[in-house]
Amino acid sequence: MQVNIHEAKTHLSELLVQVRNGEEVVIARSGHPIAKLIPFSQNTKKRKPGTAKGQIIFSNEFNDPLPKNLLGLFVS
Repeated sequence: MQVNIHEAKTHLSELLVQVRNGEEVVIARSGHPIAKLIPFSQNTKKRKPGTAKGQIIFSNEFNDPLPKNLLGLFVS
């Protein structure tokens, strides 16, 4: 379902009931989508530290200073 901003402000409570029932509501400005209301769900899955061990590799130069030609792009 897509509604404009004015309609969303006017009928927010009713839209939230629909979202709670599983419907997604897109809020649009001048017909262009800008936001989506979706049901909130708690992440009940427990995170286990170390599951990506060995999958991420940093080069030996990771902490080295940037070359001067690149540093000038980020520092003003």
